[in-house]
Amino acid sequence: DESSGYESESAERAGAAGGSRGRQRRARTAFTSEQVSRLEKTFQRQKYLGATERRKLAAALQLSEIQIKTWFQNRRMKLKRQI
Repeated sequence: DESSGYESESAERAGAAGGSRGRQRRARTAFTSEQVSRLEKTFQRQKYLGATERRKLAAALQLSEIQIKTWFQNRRMKLKRQI
């Protein structure tokens, strides 16, 4: 069971104030330029990935399915802000 690594700000502040209680945030993923290029190319073709496409892309890019899912969610929000 993996989390997306993103916690709410209030939970983060409460964790910082409460010492070492709670879960640590996952380190931010540093995507390689090749991974970003492939993700962007895939995003241009389809804005939403099904489970099968996500699984294949994750395996090809050596990323987790959750990282792919999160990247696509963030990319759709970026597109929405640009529009």
